[in-house]
Amino acid sequence: MIKNIPYWRLSSFYWFYFATLGAFIPYWGLYLSDAGYDPVQIGQLIAVIMSTKIVAPYIWGWIADHRGNRLTIIRIGAILSLLGFSSIFLVNGFWALFLVLMVFSFFWNAILPQYEALTFNHLGKKADQYSWIRIWGSLGFVVAVTIMGWVLMSMPVSQLPIVVTMLLAGIAVSTFLVSEHNGNEYHEAHTSIVQILKRPEVIALLTACLLVQASHGPYYTFYSIYAEEHGYEKSWIGLLWAIGVLSEVVAFALMPWLVKRFGFRNLLLASLFSGSLRWLMIAFFIDNALLITFAQIFHASTFGIYHAVAIAYIHRFFKGNNQGKGQALYSSVSFGVGGAIGSLYGGYLWESQGSTLTFILAAVLSFAAFAISWKYTRN
Repeated sequence: MIKNIPYWRLSSFYWFYFATLGAFIPYWGLYLSDAGYDPVQIGQLIAVIMSTKIVAPYIWGWIADHRGNRLTIIRIGAILSLLGFSSIFLVNGFWALFLVLMVFSFFWNAILPQYEALTFNHLGKKADQYSWIRIWGSLGFVVAVTIMGWVLMSMPVSQLPIVVTMLLAGIAVSTFLVSEHNGNEYHEAHTSIVQILKRPEVIALLTACLLVQASHGPYYTFYSIYAEEHGYEKSWIGLLWAIGVLSEVVAFALMPWLVKRFGFRNLLLASLFSGSLRWLMIAFFIDNALLITFAQIFHASTFGIYHAVAIAYIHRFFKGNNQGKGQALYSSVSFGVGGAIGSLYGGYLWESQGSTLTFILAAVLSFAAFAISWKYTRN
């Protein structure tokens, strides 16, 4: 609990948002495969969700920064993403589904960066406590991915959209539990965002973030399919995802201590290097349940530590009227461009060259991010 902060109300959004992610991302590939789509089509249908992150967060971030009504933007985005996804029950065929996912994700991808900015505004000078609020998102993911793994043992995966719709409704409701807070950053002297983006350390950070998410593309798109092909039951697949995010929870809980002990730069470098190790383990040891379980523990660093450090750097670099645009830019470049590239190359490479080479390339991308950060990142 953080004194004088609406802790539970802020945390409720993260719970529902990442519970939705936990029910959606790990099993969406299985849903699409069950519906008869091939690997290339699956890669494209997941890439469209990622690709809207390229433009949507920045458009909505610009509006929120200039109008000052960030919470209104969040609420509108939550409601429209719910309505957009609900139309999945009315359509059939690849292109109709493609359009539904594009509309849904345009609004869905707009709300998290703005909520991150809202959370930091509520935290004020207690920004180092962000992970204690964000941790509830990870817990929501764990609960959702674990329960869905067991549920799908008896319920057909074709029913997945019903569960996702219910969780999206929870997100919409949670946005009405919090209040607006513009923080104190807007009183600082305004700096052109172009000037910020000319700084080598900012360019390096955003490039590394892009590469990190591109390396995660095959994991988010095909990991569940990959595991199922190698004999893992859906309940065990859900448990593997849960282990990964539980590790992330531990990382978030320890972040204030880790930052004081090791500093942002060392934590970032460790997270990027561990990403290469993780993808190589998945590439070569998928049939070894013990090693694959161990590889999931690396999610503590490849996402938990990485994200907490990256978002802290973004908060440091983008001040004042650039705050919302900075968070949106981080989301657009990393989860948008990087995620879309990861899903697309994952789909094409998976079908033409196989799973092993796909995860080897993911390891190479993570190491490239490590090399860039080693040269340009400072504490």
